[in-house]
Amino acid sequence: MDSLLLRSFPNASSFTLGSYTPKASWHKRKFEKEYNFLRFQRSSLNFNYKGIEGRAACQEWIRKYVVKAASGQSFESEPQALDPKSALDPVKNSLDAFYRFSRPHTVIGTALSIISVSLLAVEKLSDISPLFFTGLSEAVVAALFMNIYIVGLNQLSDVEIDKINKPYLPLASGEYSFGTGITIVASFSILSFWLGWIVGSWPLFCALVVSFVLGTAYSINVPMLRWKRFAVLAAMCILAVRAVVVQLAFFLHMQIHVYKRPAVFSRPLIFATAFMSFFSVVIALFKDIPDIEGDRTFGIQSFSVRLGQKRVFWTCVFLLEIAYGVALLVGAASPCLWSKLITGLGHAVLASLLWYHAKSVDLKSKASITSFYMFIWKLFYAEYLLIPFVR
Repeated sequence: MDSLLLRSFPNASSFTLGSYTPKASWHKRKFEKEYNFLRFQRSSLNFNYKGIEGRAACQEWIRKYVVKAASGQSFESEPQALDPKSALDPVKNSLDAFYRFSRPHTVIGTALSIISVSLLAVEKLSDISPLFFTGLSEAVVAALFMNIYIVGLNQLSDVEIDKINKPYLPLASGEYSFGTGITIVASFSILSFWLGWIVGSWPLFCALVVSFVLGTAYSINVPMLRWKRFAVLAAMCILAVRAVVVQLAFFLHMQIHVYKRPAVFSRPLIFATAFMSFFSVVIALFKDIPDIEGDRTFGIQSFSVRLGQKRVFWTCVFLLEIAYGVALLVGAASPCLWSKLITGLGHAVLASLLWYHAKSVDLKSKASITSFYMFIWKLFYAEYLLIPFVR
C-alpha cells in the first residue's frame, strides 16, 4: 500500500510546506490539491482493503503523511526519531547538570585529601590491605556526600548572586528548580550521616558533624549565620574544614578505627595540617576574586570587595610561595634521602609554576582570573600527591 501511494506521489518523500516565503501561497495551493487527492486515494484504498487491519494501517499512514506535510518535515527524517543518541540526550543532560551542581573541583579535592591523609597512617607495607581500602572507602563516600550537601546548600542560598557570578550552575540557569535542589541537598546530608553512623568511627562521624555545622553556618541566610558575608569568618570556616578537620579527623579514623592503634600526631601530619592551613586561606581569599561583581551587588563584604582584586590576588600568591618555601625546608630536614628528593624537587617545581602562571594573569579579565583559580586547585591536588612522601 505504501508503494501504491508513493507511485501516486513521485515527490511525496520530499514534500514540505516550507517557511513563510513569497512562494508560501503556491505551497498552500499545492498542499490543498495534494491533500484532496490524498483523500480520494484513501477512499479507494479503503474500498479495496476489506480487512479492518488494512483500513487502519492505511488511515494511519495517511494521517502521518498529512501531519508531516503540514509541519514541513520529510519522510527521510522519520528514522531519526529512533536514533539512540537522541534517546540518551536527557540522561546525558541530567548527568551534566548534577556534575556542575556538585562543583567537581571540590569533590576531587576532598577525595584526594582523604586518600593522602589516610596514607600517612600507613607504617609498613602490610598495612595496605583490604582493611585499609574498606576504611578508606567508608571515609571517602561519607565525606563526598557531605561535600555535595555543603556546595548544594551554598547554591540554594546564592541563586540570585550566581545568576551574575556563575550563571552556568543548574539552579542559577533554571535547569534545577528550587525544590529539586532542596531534595538533593537533604538526601545527601542524610546519606552522609547514615553512613558515618553505621561505620561506627567516632573521628569520621565528628568530621561529618563539624563539616555540616560550619558548611551550614557559612551559607544559610538566617539571623546570626550566613558567615560568608564576613571575610574573616568565611576564611575561618574553610580553614577549619580543609586544613584541620580533613587532616586530623580522617587520619585518626584510619589510625584508631581501622588499625586500632593509639592516636599519635606525627611529623608528616603536623606538616600537612600547617601547609594546608596556608592553602585553605588562599582558597578562601581567592575564590571571591572572580565573584566581586555579584558580591558587591548583594552586599557580601569579601576581602576582594574591601581591598580590591589586585591586592588580594598578590597576597594569595605570596602566601603560597611562603608555604612552598617552608615545605622545601621541611623536605631538606627529612632523614630519608628519597623524601628529601621528592618533596624538595616537587615543591620547587610547584612554586615555579605558580609564579610563572601568576605573572600572565589579566586581572581585568574574569575568565583569566577564574582560570588561575582553577590552576590553584590543581596545585592543591598536587600537594596531596606530595604529602604522603613527607617523612
